Amino acid sequence: MTGLRIALLTHSTNPRGGVAHCLALAEALCGLGHEAVVHAPDPSGRGFFRDAACPTVSVAARPVAGDTVDLVRTRINDYLMHFGSPAACDFDVFHAHDGIGGNALATLKHRRLIPGFVRTVHHLDAFAEPQLADWQDRSIQEARRLLCVSHGWTERVRSDFGALPEVVGNGVDLAAYRPTSDLRDAMVRERWALGGGPIVLSVGGFEERKNTLGIIAAFARLRERHSGAKLVIAGGASLLDHASYRARCHAALTAHGLAAGSSGPVIETGPVPQADMPALYRVADMLAFPSLKEGFGLCVLEAMACGTPAIVSHRPPFTEYLSDGDALFVDPADPDDIARAMAAALVPDTRDRLRGTGFACAAAHSWRACAERHLDAYAGCARMRQEPIHA
Repeated sequence: MTGLRIALLTHSTNPRGGVAHCLALAEALCGLGHEAVVHAPDPSGRGFFRDAACPTVSVAARPVAGDTVDLVRTRINDYLMHFGSPAACDFDVFHAHDGIGGNALATLKHRRLIPGFVRTVHHLDAFAEPQLADWQDRSIQEARRLLCVSHGWTERVRSDFGALPEVVGNGVDLAAYRPTSDLRDAMVRERWALGGGPIVLSVGGFEERKNTLGIIAAFARLRERHSGAKLVIAGGASLLDHASYRARCHAALTAHGLAAGSSGPVIETGPVPQADMPALYRVADMLAFPSLKEGFGLCVLEAMACGTPAIVSHRPPFTEYLSDGDALFVDPADPDDIARAMAAALVPDTRDRLRGTGFACAAAHSWRACAERHLDAYAGCARMRQEPIHA
């Protein structure tokens, strides 16, 4: 296939799994000889959370004072303003990674500015607000080609929408995520006063689907046996409003005597600079990721590549790409089960075994292979550009 010009649209410039996937995919596509340009609304004007080896566009985005519906509507319109002319739409393929970009592309299709688009469904949200649910559905129903990162979500899309997406999976950059310590490891320990640990790392902030309450309850049990244990809750940048669940998490921390703070047993880092994430994985004794709902769980591969044991839910998508010996599987609804896995992750023999299997699992997931799995969908949409655009 000759080189394509591909516009990839994601929902923000923040360090979220879908955004990380989009950037890494574009880099791999560029490595295959295509021009892949990642777009995202950028109200801060600071650009993406990391430097990228692919072209990026920070789409001008207006400040929003309202609720999530107002925010999503504004971001869709930000995209429509950006792609409002034929010159801005000079791409062979358009690829949305979320409902915001998908709705903008659907409108551009109806305005006859583009012939169609590809949509990756990382996961589906259960929105209480009808407008958000309608936007999510429209971004899928209007797409010409659908992709998913895991088989479980493929079946869900088939069931809900009568379409069968192709599975493209995920990848990990083994050059960035590696087990070899460097100066950043000590800097990370000092920055958050992590001490000797043991250190439990949770990635994703305080979110219900990340099962933060279950992690907190399990960590409280671990502290009964390891009084110096610390829980690091990293990340949390999100377009959705998690304030209510966050308040429940802080109430749970207080009830367990684990109030979050810079000198306490629980550290809330907020978004972590991308250059520091490999070091944070390495200094952690485990990644606690017993999600209730997950698209793929990119941070699991990242932790494994850094030699860090992972605790994951015994359910898809984890059971799709992990074997029994690759990680510690738990019932995400059972804090005692999660706590037992936390304790097991500290046993030297178990750690050594998981370190070896984790390396092998991470090495089997390359971004190049992921990018290659997109080419059939792109070819179909690229051919459309050679045909007249009909109303």
